[in-house]
Amino acid sequence: METDGLFSLAQPDLSTVVPAAGFGAPAADAPLPVRMRPTDLDELVGQQHLLAPGAPLRQLVTGSSPMSVILWGPPGTGKTTIAHLVAHATDRKFVAMSALTAGVKDVRAVIDTARRQRRSGGPPTVLFIDEVHRFSKTQQDSLLAAVEDRTVTLLAATTENPYFSVISPLLSRCVLLTLQALEEDDVRGLIRRAVSDQRGLGGAVMLTPEAEDHLVRLAAGDVRKALTALEAAAGSAIAQGATRIDLATAERAVDVAAVRYDRDGDAHYDVTSAFIKSMRGSDPDAALHYLARMLVAGEDPRFIARRIVIFASEDVGMADPQALVVATAAAQAVQLIGLPEAQLNLAQAVVHMATAPKSNSVTTALGAAMADVRAGRGGPVPIHLRDAHYSGARGLGHGRGYRYPHDDPRGVVRQQYVPDDLVGTDYYRPTEHGSERAVGERVPRLRRIVRGLTSRTASAGGADRAAGGAPVPDASQSSAAPASVGVPAASASVEDVGASAASVSAEGGAGAAAVPVSAGDGDGAPAVPVPTGGGGDGAGPGGATNPPGAATGSGAAAAGPGADSDEKRSDQSGDAAGKEQP
Repeated sequence: METDGLFSLAQPDLSTVVPAAGFGAPAADAPLPVRMRPTDLDELVGQQHLLAPGAPLRQLVTGSSPMSVILWGPPGTGKTTIAHLVAHATDRKFVAMSALTAGVKDVRAVIDTARRQRRSGGPPTVLFIDEVHRFSKTQQDSLLAAVEDRTVTLLAATTENPYFSVISPLLSRCVLLTLQALEEDDVRGLIRRAVSDQRGLGGAVMLTPEAEDHLVRLAAGDVRKALTALEAAAGSAIAQGATRIDLATAERAVDVAAVRYDRDGDAHYDVTSAFIKSMRGSDPDAALHYLARMLVAGEDPRFIARRIVIFASEDVGMADPQALVVATAAAQAVQLIGLPEAQLNLAQAVVHMATAPKSNSVTTALGAAMADVRAGRGGPVPIHLRDAHYSGARGLGHGRGYRYPHDDPRGVVRQQYVPDDLVGTDYYRPTEHGSERAVGERVPRLRRIVRGLTSRTASAGGADRAAGGAPVPDASQSSAAPASVGVPAASASVEDVGASAASVSAEGGAGAAAVPVSAGDGDGAPAVPVPTGGGGDGAGPGGATNPPGAATGSGAAAAGPGADSDEKRSDQSGDAAGKEQP
């Protein structure tokens, strides 16, 4: 029977435990950031939101509560410093390991040793894991039981968003403390302390205000970066026999600011989000700033180009169709030229996107169409639109009744294209921004011709759909309705067309102006001449009237045309021009 050392008087074997290397007293030649680490909570600068009396961080450092904690924050905000404070604050056993070098075997060795120590009356163990986000799922799983029963108190540090990089079971067993980048005043105070403190430079040199401002700005909230730059500048000054660090010396020591960006981290998503939102908000200056941050940080230019191409359709769309051409050209330039020259192509595309008129009508139209598809709307493809190029398709009725738009002088004919249960549905709603204004004027006219509607009927159908009601049926295309409602029959004269439209207007209510489809578009557009020879929409002289109740298959506009009818010729034209393109 395994006793796990319950009755052993010998000290536990610690030979397999990863030592807490680097957590002792710093050597005299240690880097300045290491020498300047706070020795107690009172010296800790920043993170005041975590240092209130009774706060989890204070409890962790003082040992008053054995809760496990995950520290999340950008580099240089004090995560390792807090671990040092925990290591020296109490008599708890402190074990440190890095996720870069440790494996499951190392983790289990620490947990086994901690369990034996607890059973023999030894001190509790605090396990510090730096860069915990680099642990695999299996490695993180190995911690769950020990953290759950507090065999070890876990102290983990990460620069990555733990909601993405730490498994949910481990995250739920820990308190998440978020560390913020230090303010400029905090960084400035630490620089001044390092210049005068005996652990630091001990007053060997002085720092001019201009040089101090330069170091604070380049640090960008990273204390480690600030102190490293200060040490380099001090070494340069002392080597030259100077006793002061001026701006020129500080600039020679370090000339590149710390960039808050990680290609695989949380800052990656934040900067990318700000980049896209700045273009969407028509702020070219902000968009160029975030572009520069990504380029300086070494982001893959192909990723940036892909985001711009997506943006061109998602947020500019039909308001400036040329935007997609520009974005695609920039993406091709990145492939052909590469950095650094291609950054100019990206910048041009970014300025174009930010200053272009905006429209998300394409995005919302596709979203609405996909929502209908997912909801099960959309019946069979109308039979006159089905593929008819293969042998036997005609025998199934495929393509019968199809009207070839090029046979009509307008290039548009009255014909049902959507399945029966989507008749009258408007997905695309143009805006009045940029080039889409002209499209917005054209779309209602096209819909009235295609659907065979008067101006009043079309507007009523749109209101019905917007209100969530059923679409207004187009009787001329439905197999269950009379052949013509509000639209004159094909054999009627032009005068009859006007009379029929007038009667519809009278029935629809006073003041409603209905314009015949064959004579005009109802919005003040020039009248469209009635076709006389083409298949068209069956409204011109010589056309064949669809008999009421004629079988139309899946909502076909017309069934079996006459042998010599224009409609049949239209079918044949469609076959010859594209073999009923699938």
